[in-house]
Amino acid sequence: MPANRSARTRRRLSTEERREQLLAVGSRLFARSPYDDVWIEEVAEIAGVSRGLLYHYFPTKREFFAAVVRHESERMLRLTAAVPGRPLREQIDAGIDLFLSYVEQHAEGFRAFHRAEAAGDPTVREVYRASLAAQEQQILGALAESRPSAAPGGPALRLAVRGWLAFLVTVCLDWLDEPDLGRDEVRELCARTLLGAISE
Repeated sequence: MPANRSARTRRRLSTEERREQLLAVGSRLFARSPYDDVWIEEVAEIAGVSRGLLYHYFPTKREFFAAVVRHESERMLRLTAAVPGRPLREQIDAGIDLFLSYVEQHAEGFRAFHRAEAAGDPTVREVYRASLAAQEQQILGALAESRPSAAPGGPALRLAVRGWLAFLVTVCLDWLDEPDLGRDEVRELCARTLLGAISE
């Protein structure tokens, strides 16, 4: 019957929807496996597209993984953007809470993002490091907004924030694998560590 055939017809995705679908598949696969163990053919098969179509969007595997890393970075920054006007401790608690929400809701993307450092490809690693630098700047900007009377952040503060970011990533990756602590406990642990790192 025409109605049934119509119901079974798969809606054609727009260019942006198809790109998002491919990046989502890439996040899942790169979260599970090292870069060298992910095959473009598998991405295409899971997405239900031809390999040629995938290469139309991402000409090489390197560019595909770099796009996955960039996509997760942009989403992370967008979802954890600071809310101006709050006291420092509230700003820290709110920012970490948003970050933990991102980690919980996009666990595969978070894992895939942090596999990029281990990738041997310099282009992918450059995208990853630029993404970490953007996170660092976002935190420094939120700190400056929350304590405008404080001295401008110098090298020591930047180094403290960079070190804390590494700590936060390690905690979150372990928390995903072994959620022994509740979310509130993880947030408190990370907040106290940051406050200790930036104390003058």
